[in-house]
Parts: sequence; structure tokens; C-alpha cells
Amino acid sequence: MDSIAERQYSLSASEVEAFRRDGFLIARRLASRQTCEALLAVAREQLEQGVQPLEYEADLGYPGAPASREAEGGRTVRRLLQAYSRDPLFRQWATSPPLSGRLMQLLGARVMLVPAHHNCVMTKHPRFGSLTGWHQDIRYWSFERPELVSVWLALGEEHEANGCLWVVPGSHALQLPRSRFDDALFLRENLAENRALIAGRTPVELQAGDVLFFHCRLLHCAGRNETEQVKFSVVFTYRTAGNLPLSGTRSASLPSIPVG
Repeated sequence: MDSIAERQYSLSASEVEAFRRDGFLIARRLASRQTCEALLAVAREQLEQGVQPLEYEADLGYPGAPASREAEGGRTVRRLLQAYSRDPLFRQWATSPPLSGRLMQLLGARVMLVPAHHNCVMTKHPRFGSLTGWHQDIRYWSFERPELVSVWLALGEEHEANGCLWVVPGSHALQLPRSRFDDALFLRENLAENRALIAGRTPVELQAGDVLFFHCRLLHCAGRNETEQVKFSVVFTYRTAGNLPLSGTRSASLPSIPVG
């Protein structure tokens, strides 16, 4: 995979401060055009061939998803799972200096990739791609501390029409009681205090090669894809070496991978 020539592998002090304040940071054109094209080609091929493991929209039952795998659109793929193991190109990107250097600044210590969470190619299809409600990724993760950072690479344009992410800046720093979430740990949008909170939302609009770094406690959601083209994104999650997964949980089901 091509390196990103003449680009520093670090964040400025103001960028680090922005991440601390907002819970997310966008690094524009962090991945080269060649990198994005190569990753997209692999993702398209494996999606077309149905290379397992896959997650289907019908299995999750989110709003807009097919009712079952036997229903129309029931074989619509939501995620190509275990991206790190799928192809050397994904491994090279996940451990590349442009990521590892920035992650060390954001996390403050030696960085480990967490293969049990995210570690996927996200696809959002027209018609059968579902809507994802407001949530925090840490809801189903089990670590000593809720201090993880996910890295979202856009392989093409991401905007409101094709189901880009939305985030609530600063929400990673809030201590929200369990009562403000439903049984599946999505934010209850029928509550006045939650409606007021998400009124401060902003879309994360990206171009190919743009990277979103976001905190595991950041509230975010995603709309549906109203275009005719499938949207592709690559997502990995990282922790520090000292922030261990809790024994016996899904978070500890796969060994973490040193980065950098």
C-alpha cells in the first residue's frame, strides 16, 4: 500500500484539544487516493463474493432493515466482519504510522488494536440499509476504563443523502443515567431532555480518504442511504496497552494487536 508522502504523523496541540472537547476529530485526506482505491476494490470483491464472516441487516432488525433473511433484501450485508484478517491491505492501513502516531497522542500511551469490536468494512446499501439510532459504542464493550478511540475511514463520499454519521459534540463527557436509554441502549428520543441533547447534532460529511477519530462514549447515529450507490467505510477500534478488556467478555474474546 502506498505511504502518504510528506505528511506528518502527528496532531497539532489545537487538534488534540478539539478532540478532548468534542469527542471527535476529522483528519482530511489522511489516506491517499491509491490507498482508498485499493481498499475499496478488495471490499467490493469480497462483498460480491459473499466472503464470510458477514453481518446482515436482517439480523439486527434496525429501522428500515428487511424483516428476515428470507424477505426481499434479506441478504443485504451491513458489515464485512474481521477486516484485519481479510487482506494485508486492511492490516497495513490499521497499523500505519498516520494512525498510530495520532492515536498515541489521543490515548496517551502505547496503542493496541481491538479486533473484537468494529474491525470491519461498513456498507450502507440503498433501499435496505437501515437507520442506526443514537448510541454510544461503549454500551456493549467491557474494559477497565471507557477510554477507546475508533477510526473511521471513508472510501467514498459520505453525506446526509447516503447515510453519513451524525454526532453530538461533547457528549462523550456527559454522565447519562441508564434511564435515558432503552432496553437496547439506544437513546430514548421520546424524552424531552434527550431531544434537547440531540438538537446539537452535526453531520460528519467526509470525502474519500478523510478519517474520523471518535471517542467510544460519543453519541452518534446514522441515517439511511437514499442514493443508488453502496457506501463503504473501514472502521477499527483502539485502546491503550494498560486498558485491559474484562475477562470472560466479548471484548476479551480475541487477542489485541500492538500498533506502532
